[in-house]
Amino acid sequence: MVNQKHTNIGGVESVAEILNVCERSIERTIMESLGREDPELSDEIRRLMFVFEDISKLADRDIQALLKNVETAQWAMSLKGGSQTLQEKVMRNMSTRAAENLREEMDYLGSVRISEVEAVQQKIVDIVRHLEDTGEISRPTGEEEEEYVS
Repeated sequence: MVNQKHTNIGGVESVAEILNVCERSIERTIMESLGREDPELSDEIRRLMFVFEDISKLADRDIQALLKNVETAQWAMSLKGGSQTLQEKVMRNMSTRAAENLREEMDYLGSVRISEVEAVQQKIVDIVRHLEDTGEISRPTGEEEEEYVS
């Protein structure tokens, strides 16, 4: 009898992790090429590369740009499933009144299906990707945050 063990090494998760730490120009080149060859695989990798919770790693100015592109109702639904850290970061970048309105809307929603929350979260992640592609925001690279001068 022959006894063999099969182990899967690599895969979509590994590719996403590697691309998350690559320079953005290399990431874009690889993803564009892969998008032409296998669009479904490209989308699967892209979805693993930046997840909703990663929004908490964005700089405040990028959060503010994102706030302009996402409706309050979307934030309310998506943050129902978000961490306390993410909720605080988003609300800290809003006016006091807007943050209060968001809290009220979240409370008003009550219990919601996880699938609905995840769908709205994915829409927001897609908006982040679009804003990054247009240069309006920059996603965190995993390196130390850059300092700016006025």
